[in-house]
Amino acid sequence: MYRKRFTDMNCSIARSLEEVGEWWSLLIVRECMQGSTRFDEFQSGLGIARNVLTARLERLTELGILERFPLEGRANTEGYRLTTKGEDLYPVLVALMQWGDRWATATGKPPVSLVEDATGKPIETLVVRSVDGKPLSFRQVRYTAGPGATSTTMEVIDNRNGRVLGG
Repeated sequence: MYRKRFTDMNCSIARSLEEVGEWWSLLIVRECMQGSTRFDEFQSGLGIARNVLTARLERLTELGILERFPLEGRANTEGYRLTTKGEDLYPVLVALMQWGDRWATATGKPPVSLVEDATGKPIETLVVRSVDGKPLSFRQVRYTAGPGATSTTMEVIDNRNGRVLGG
């Protein structure tokens, strides 16, 4: 089946999806964040086919999201762990989890709660905030050109701001 490629889009969301938009990829990252390191742990935790898991682990490693490392006590066997790039996906997964807790739970009740280890207090819901801490919706944020903007990007920005902000 043909899959659309986003590599030519000048959009950070599209480019991010090019790397981690396939659902197994983020679930593998989630498994790493839950302590899995070995192929068999990923496979049993996810119920994923071996060939699919092999391909996803290889791709995440090529992208620098995961890295291989030798497993202690297992000759010629490597495990997988997150790189800094992979660890930077943590807020993305927390945001998806929080959205799912609100909108996609089967029972209407979150299956897992996240609490700070040191205090036992629940973590805050992730929100976009102004510099002074005020929560902002997408209707309160103006897009401006970044250093990588192209003329097409400028058109998208102008279009978006006009439609969403009215000016």
